Amino acid sequence: MSARNEVLGAVRRALDASGVPSPGAAPRAYRVEGAVAAGSVEAVDRFVDRLEDYRATVVRTTVAGLAEAVAATLTDVASVVVPSGLDPSWLRAARAAGVDVQVDDPSAPRTHAELDAVAAVLTGSRVAIAETGTIVLDAQPDQGRRALTLLPDRHVCVVAASQVVGSVPEAVRLLARHPDRPLTWISGPSATSDIELVRVEGVHGPRDLRVLVVQDA
Repeated sequence: MSARNEVLGAVRRALDASGVPSPGAAPRAYRVEGAVAAGSVEAVDRFVDRLEDYRATVVRTTVAGLAEAVAATLTDVASVVVPSGLDPSWLRAARAAGVDVQVDDPSAPRTHAELDAVAAVLTGSRVAIAETGTIVLDAQPDQGRRALTLLPDRHVCVVAASQVVGSVPEAVRLLARHPDRPLTWISGPSATSDIELVRVEGVHGPRDLRVLVVQDA
């Protein structure tokens, strides 16, 4: 049997005589979990592998070493913008490294031109997906509004190992708890190709993505 006939046969079996789908007639055995457990070493390793394949820079660190790692990813830039709810210890470390830290106050948000003039943005994250190497932001205080992470040329994003789930369905279930929040899905640095397949980075967002993966222990 050809693939075409197999698909059409499944459609016919799912329809009754009137041509209306019968409830429960078509099996929907959708995957709900990935091949690796959320937060596991395997999940984190797969997530990192996907990120590096997308040309993102990944730094593994610990909770104790996170502030120092944040500063190290920013030592070659003059300025960084941060959302208002970020960990104060990260900001102190960046300032100690000589970086101009600019806080995006929700009551007086910076203009698009001001954000474009800043060299980098530093945020937390909501969830990460091992299977696809994707980071999802949902505009919480440690992540800020969407424009914050789309205009600066470098995005430094902190992801805890416990935030890494195995698959997209797992991430969607988690995000569905707050359906009103705006989502930003990030799979590597912003990149596109023209008709001649010439890769151009930084067109739709940060050209330089640096991810700090934090082991919980």
